[in-house]
Amino acid sequence: MVFTYLAGPIIGGVIGYITNDIAIRMLFRPHRAKYLFGRKLPFTPGIIPKEKGRIAGAVGGAISENLMNQEVMEKNLLSEEMIGKLTATIDRFFYSQRNSDETLRAFLGRFLTEEEINAISTNIGEELTTLISAKLADSVVGDQIAHMAVNHVMQKMQHFGSNIGDALSENGIGKGGGIGDMISRGFGRIFGNSSKKHASDFINSLASPVEQALAKNINEMLRNNSTEIVESMILKERDRLLDCTMSELMEGKEEQIAQLKSSLVSLYQHVITERLPRILHAIDISKMIETRINEMEMAEAEHLILEVMNKELKAIVWLGALLGAIMGTLNIVIGKFIY
Repeated sequence: MVFTYLAGPIIGGVIGYITNDIAIRMLFRPHRAKYLFGRKLPFTPGIIPKEKGRIAGAVGGAISENLMNQEVMEKNLLSEEMIGKLTATIDRFFYSQRNSDETLRAFLGRFLTEEEINAISTNIGEELTTLISAKLADSVVGDQIAHMAVNHVMQKMQHFGSNIGDALSENGIGKGGGIGDMISRGFGRIFGNSSKKHASDFINSLASPVEQALAKNINEMLRNNSTEIVESMILKERDRLLDCTMSELMEGKEEQIAQLKSSLVSLYQHVITERLPRILHAIDISKMIETRINEMEMAEAEHLILEVMNKELKAIVWLGALLGAIMGTLNIVIGKFIY
């Protein structure tokens, strides 16, 4: 008697469990179409393998339009939390490098090979050499150097010429009719009573031809040797820089480091704001996801889906068992009323 009442719910539960389990398995299996006597069997392949291309396109489009679109990406990438994490990461990096004995060459070696480091430093050195040597070979540079040099010498000569006798006498030369007095009297005889003024005029008259001659020689020297001079200096400084430790490079540069930190954060925000649309368009997330799904073997896709939704799919199977048991119970109850 008891078995009669339990048989219906038990059988209904078993049937519900089995049918739901089969239904879930038929979503994935069989992975390929099956044929009998040259005719394709119904329900082969499974629903997901059969509609794989369409599903891949739909999933790619849904993710691209709703989960990884520009608005959502900007909101997350420019959030206060993300900026805070970026700032904290930058702070930790600079803090660790302040006490680091690692050289710049070794630091770059984390990301580049020795050949790449040498190639980059050589290219930069060549660019700087070309730029600076071209500037030095410009006639304006030689003219400026000559002008400054002559002005400096003129000031020294004017001071020296106007006070030469006193200067020599103060140093004990020509006291009491010595060389100092002789030079002083010589300037007086040559330029008269206004010896200081005439000495200044005489020196000034020499300035222009001397400056022209000096500028000509400097310009010629720079045209012929600027590349060699600059290249030697840059190579030496390049090697010195690469062999400096990170702590030495940062020593006494707190203000510059603070500005660099701020610039890095600003650069990140600018890239996200200005470049993100181009980046998203270039990588085409929808197409990328669609292609990846289509490239997956069905067994791999099945494993991935079951791994993510295993709990939910098992719940559906047990829900089928529960509904089957309920239907079996109702069948008995309804049968009692009818009979």
